[in-house]
Amino acid sequence: MDRQVEVVAGNHVLMRVAGSVLLVAHRERERLTAGSRAVAAANALADLVTEAARQSPGGPGGLVARQATRWLMKEAERISPGQPVEFGILTAAQNGGLAIFLHGSVTAVLAGRAVEYYRGGDAAFTVDRVAEQPGRAAALFVEDGKRRVPELPERGIGSLVAGVAQAVGAVVWFEGEPAVPQPPDPPPTAAYESDSQPIPLDPNLTPTRTSTSVPAGLYLPPVPSDERELESPPATAGYDPLGRAADDFDPHRAPTEMGGVRRVDPSGGPAETGGTNPAPKPDPDLQRRLEATAKATALTVKVLGFKCARAHPSDPRSAFCSVCGMPVDQTQPVAEVIRPPLGMLVLDDGMTYMLAADAVVGRDPEQSEAARAGLAPLKIDDNSGGMSRAHAEIRLVNWDVMLVDRGSTNGTRARLPGYRDWVRLQANQPMTLVPGTEMMLGNRVLRLEPVAPPPFG
Repeated sequence: MDRQVEVVAGNHVLMRVAGSVLLVAHRERERLTAGSRAVAAANALADLVTEAARQSPGGPGGLVARQATRWLMKEAERISPGQPVEFGILTAAQNGGLAIFLHGSVTAVLAGRAVEYYRGGDAAFTVDRVAEQPGRAAALFVEDGKRRVPELPERGIGSLVAGVAQAVGAVVWFEGEPAVPQPPDPPPTAAYESDSQPIPLDPNLTPTRTSTSVPAGLYLPPVPSDERELESPPATAGYDPLGRAADDFDPHRAPTEMGGVRRVDPSGGPAETGGTNPAPKPDPDLQRRLEATAKATALTVKVLGFKCARAHPSDPRSAFCSVCGMPVDQTQPVAEVIRPPLGMLVLDDGMTYMLAADAVVGRDPEQSEAARAGLAPLKIDDNSGGMSRAHAEIRLVNWDVMLVDRGSTNGTRARLPGYRDWVRLQANQPMTLVPGTEMMLGNRVLRLEPVAPPPFG
């Protein structure tokens, strides 16, 4: 992005590297120094962004999101033990738009004719969106305390061309002329020393929009009462926004809206929300139940398994680690281990949801009986009318992922990898899923993918 990047002064770490803007929150009590965790995390993420830009110069946003998610799962804990790394990245997308990736209490603001807010704290794990470049500006801000996002400042004369600055936020100005072309970025620097080599970017990965969740703590702050939301209008029968006939509907390319965003009309009109939100904003009571469920399941479920050379817990039936993909010694005795996420649900619009706890899936699952029982609600928009409010459940049993139709009106279908035909599930009868299995709920399709990369990937 060859635009002016203006620094909003503060006590966090701001970097501009490879045309991207990276903001990392400093949460330690001590003042920010070169040895702070936030600086180490920023350096590691800067290396990742630089390599992604080298591999995908036309728009690294999708690759950045995928690799940042893997970094969060495998490396972040080594840099910041016991404390999450909160950060946001703005970078170019392949379609010419703006890619937004957020983790933790960092907010992205897009200012055009309307103002849009993407809040990392509203997602169970990460927010990953691709948006059109705004008419005025895009900004990143670290939320401090009261979730207040400062107003965009007037455009100034400063410009962060490359390097590091202390800031609470940054504004990328799209109005006006582009900034002076940036100098080439210096070679990436090792962010920290470790006893093993940093995990390189996987050249076999296909860039994709990603938004995974490992709900550790599952921070889902309540929505202020003055922010009104409108439901999406019902779709007309047979209508397809892409202009195709209903008979030509392809579930793999189902039309979808982008979610997790609140648009505020500057004229004072109602706010609009839409799209797929993997972490819908529940009421305070549901929030407490979700937090308790996450702590009781995602963090403390113990099963019998192996450990790989990196001490990751692994399915004893697999020759490769469930977390990092490295070989596992099959001769070791099984032991009690804390179960890691068992897979990733990938929606047909590219959004993902990490399977770390039981979940209920539907177009409005928050108030369902399953959600009240403690299952994490996974809300998916479907304007076809074919998806029930609480359509199906995803159950994690030992090392297996189970799909259960909840007696939905239009049923749940599954297609195993390598097969062409869809199979309709019997209501309330669990089906064990394998990686690559596709699921159809209404007009939306999800696919189960493994968390770990391919062996030696």
